[in-house]
Amino acid sequence: MTASQPATTADELRGAGLRVTAARVALLETVRDGDHLGVEAIASGVRTRVGHISLQAVYDALHALAAAGLVRRIEPPGSPARFEGRVGDNHHHLVCRSCGAVVDVDCAVGHAPCLTAADDRGFAIDEAEVIYWGVCPDCSTASTS
Repeated sequence: MTASQPATTADELRGAGLRVTAARVALLETVRDGDHLGVEAIASGVRTRVGHISLQAVYDALHALAAAGLVRRIEPPGSPARFEGRVGDNHHHLVCRSCGAVVDVDCAVGHAPCLTAADDRGFAIDEAEVIYWGVCPDCSTASTS
């Protein structure tokens, strides 16, 4: 691979110290192609790509990928865990109270303002998790119809 070639999914797995398997490649690609997918949806996407995989194998691979920083696990209160491929930028989420849709949202103002706590109590803060709750445009339109 030369400097001008983008890293492949396999390269990313190797770089994170993970063994490259067809299931892990398919899982990482499924998460990145999806939109805050739950485990069942991820398993279905992986099965479409590589055939049978157990739900336990999906959970195990997601745990390894999240620990390696290749995927991010989010779990809004009252919702099952979801996974996304957008990592390392401290973005936040909007969650619809009606349909459960989850979308990304960048920090509201300036450079990661949410990382400046009013009182950090001596912690070296490197990440903040903010969830905005509301009703998405589709559900808002449906309720006024």
